[in-house]
Amino acid sequence: MFREGHIPNVFVFCLEDWLGTVIISVATCTGRIDKSYPTVCGHTGPVLDIDWCPHNDQVIASGSEDCTVMVWQIPENGLTLSLTEPVVILEGHSKRVGIVAWHPTARNVLLSAGCDNAVIIWNVGTGEALITLDDMHSDMIYNVSWNRNGSLICTASKDKKVRVIDPRKQEIVAEKEKAHEGARPMRAIFLADGNVFTTGFSRMSERQLALWNPKNMQEPIALHEMDTSNGVLLPFYDPDTSIIYLCGKGDSSIRYFEITDESPYVHYLNTFSSKEPQRGMGYMPKRGLDVNKCEIARFFKLHERKCEPIIMTVPRKSDLFQDDLYPDTAGPEASLEAEEWFEGKNADPLLISLKHGYVPGKNRDLKVVKKNLLDNKPAVNKKGGLIGPAKGMADGVGAMQNEAKLDEILKEIKSIKDTICNQDERISKLEQQMAKIAA
Repeated sequence: MFREGHIPNVFVFCLEDWLGTVIISVATCTGRIDKSYPTVCGHTGPVLDIDWCPHNDQVIASGSEDCTVMVWQIPENGLTLSLTEPVVILEGHSKRVGIVAWHPTARNVLLSAGCDNAVIIWNVGTGEALITLDDMHSDMIYNVSWNRNGSLICTASKDKKVRVIDPRKQEIVAEKEKAHEGARPMRAIFLADGNVFTTGFSRMSERQLALWNPKNMQEPIALHEMDTSNGVLLPFYDPDTSIIYLCGKGDSSIRYFEITDESPYVHYLNTFSSKEPQRGMGYMPKRGLDVNKCEIARFFKLHERKCEPIIMTVPRKSDLFQDDLYPDTAGPEASLEAEEWFEGKNADPLLISLKHGYVPGKNRDLKVVKKNLLDNKPAVNKKGGLIGPAKGMADGVGAMQNEAKLDEILKEIKSIKDTICNQDERISKLEQQMAKIAA
């Protein structure tokens, strides 16, 4: 399992056999990786998901079976020594963390979802869990996707429901029961126009894809049946060209479709086929593509023992920049700061041109500043419960109070032990005196 980076020609993958280990490698370096290769190794359990920060090419978040999320700062020239100390450890889940996803437009906002059926949204810059959605999902969360400006999320769950959620209001905006009636896992992602695209299985175990309008999820805009394979379809979406690539686990092909506003809405384009089945698939963001070769997509296909790049190009004879292939795409600069987003502001991604290729700029180091939680008064919602930042602050205050109580108890135990020791000494002396008298 792996994820690719934003830095051109860089990708990253996790080896679950190596406990809690992440390897970061340059895609142009081919061949077997040496056992002494430096790693990112801080988790005490297998790494289940990772995500490169869209606003800092050197920052990566990882979720693990050890119930924590860790955020790492990768040196600009890559790893020369193994990295063991994360910038920050985010603790809040009671079970393993299988999903991490950075906010698309706000700096330092990170989402995580765990097998405790909870979604937590963090301000990485302060290390705080500011939003906790722990009562919306009754079963395992398969995946979470932000919409284009990061104002909403959509989730697919084992309870066969697709939910559209406003995380700051902590409300379910739209919900569809049995979006796909099959028992096998679903996936749901937001498209650039606000619609939701899902993959799943029918009652007869046929693979399906569907398109939904969150304003009316009674019936899908489009529903297509694919085949009877049992591999879960993983969607990879290019918002600039409205193309969706479907990669099935265990398949040896990649199908791609164009999404339009005309019937049948989901238009089949073509299929890339190879000989070996894929165990996992990674997708290179647009900033990492070679525009001079008309490269429109690059995947990294994980086999049993190797990782193979799959490059998709459009055959064009002209050496000129192809504007229709490369509309302006989301750049590395954040539209909002974390505090602005938590206060309720929204902003679309800041776009850049790829006409001259993507040239990475200077990334600022990720700094985490812990806030003084005692300076803030808690806020409550209509039900009397704490909301947003107040909830995280109150949790911190509660932890401090618990620590103070624990210190008091420890002091009392020490005092009692000292008293017992003194009494033991006095009893011993009295026994010695009685022995002398008796003699």
